[in-house]
Amino acid sequence: MAAAEQHYILPRGSFDKPAKALIVVSPYYKDIADELIAGARAEIEGWGATHDLIEVPGALEIPTAIAMAARMSNYDAFVALGCVIRGETTHYETVCNDSSRGLTLLGLQGLCIGNGILTVETREQALVRARVADQNKGGGAAAAALHLLALSRKWGAPREGVGFRPSDEVQIASGTTTA
Repeated sequence: MAAAEQHYILPRGSFDKPAKALIVVSPYYKDIADELIAGARAEIEGWGATHDLIEVPGALEIPTAIAMAARMSNYDAFVALGCVIRGETTHYETVCNDSSRGLTLLGLQGLCIGNGILTVETREQALVRARVADQNKGGGAAAAALHLLALSRKWGAPREGVGFRPSDEVQIASGTTTA
């Protein structure tokens, strides 16, 4: 049982320049979504970042909304929040797999995304994972997005003195020239 295990959590970071996150939530199960949002907001604010919040109808719409925001707005990171509880049909697998796949593909394109879409068997499992006082998966998703943003800013920094110099620069630097 995951609730009884101890997990290592990376220390909270900070940013040298402002950071803005977009929380995209499906409030299909409103009480669960509200807990996820509370955790995400607290984590984002703990990093000294700001955030906006938008709601979409369901988990399948979350990747689309993030892709639209990435193209049309100025967010640095994205937090996907929602909950899918297993029902009696195979729709559960479709929603879980496709929303996760959509977020993964956006992440592989370079977006900084934290996936906080809960995929659970029961409402009780969802509440334990969502509550800030319990597993705080909303806060964890926000932390993941912000850690990825910190990495992208680190690796996106100017890279002076790294790698090879073109041969004509080497010759000029050594005082020799070729005709």
